[in-house]
Amino acid sequence: MIPSKNPFSIIIYGRPGSGKGTQAKLLARKFKFEHFSSGEALRNRQKVGDFTGRKLAEILNKGKWAPECIIIKIWMDKLEEFKQKRNFRGWIYDGGPRLTLETELLNKTFEWHEWQKNIKVFLIDISEKTAYNRLTKRRQCKKCGELIPWIGKFKLFQKCPKCGGELIRRIDDNPEAIKERLAQFKKYTIPQINYFKKQRKLIKINGEQPIEDVFKDILKHVQ
Repeated sequence: MIPSKNPFSIIIYGRPGSGKGTQAKLLARKFKFEHFSSGEALRNRQKVGDFTGRKLAEILNKGKWAPECIIIKIWMDKLEEFKQKRNFRGWIYDGGPRLTLETELLNKTFEWHEWQKNIKVFLIDISEKTAYNRLTKRRQCKKCGELIPWIGKFKLFQKCPKCGGELIRRIDDNPEAIKERLAQFKKYTIPQINYFKKQRKLIKINGEQPIEDVFKDILKHVQ
């Protein structure tokens, strides 16, 4: 049973294409956790159509990252929303923090919201070769936006399993953008992973195995 008085804060790291979003959704569904995806939040922010939305679309489609001020504003607003929920059990940060300032501010956020207990940090570990292969082949539903990973049974899908929509390649899953995202992960995010490793909070999971087995390994640490 997940304690409601001390909700879980779960951070899931992994190279692009590691399946961290899939695992976050599985955890959220099983434990009724709130799910925050930095990538999804930024894509939704683009749709606003203002200056920031247009500029985000421009830089993200090139595989570059949004500046800290944008992502921090987005997740601070979202965490306040989570805090106000009744029977709040925990939340999952899928894909971050990615930069040093974000990590420092997230630690302060844990203190501010009184969430210092039950912090879990996972790394779903895959090679760069696997990441590139998955990203160049994965698809997304044109209708509902569901992301279809290039792994296991998902390779066989001809239509979206959620709504039956057409499957297409995501606009930022082009070779140039993928190489840029992998390079940025190595340069900026790995130091954040090492930060949690030094604190002995990092839990490394083999992401090369099937989705179901990755989830089983994560569950061993969230009970």
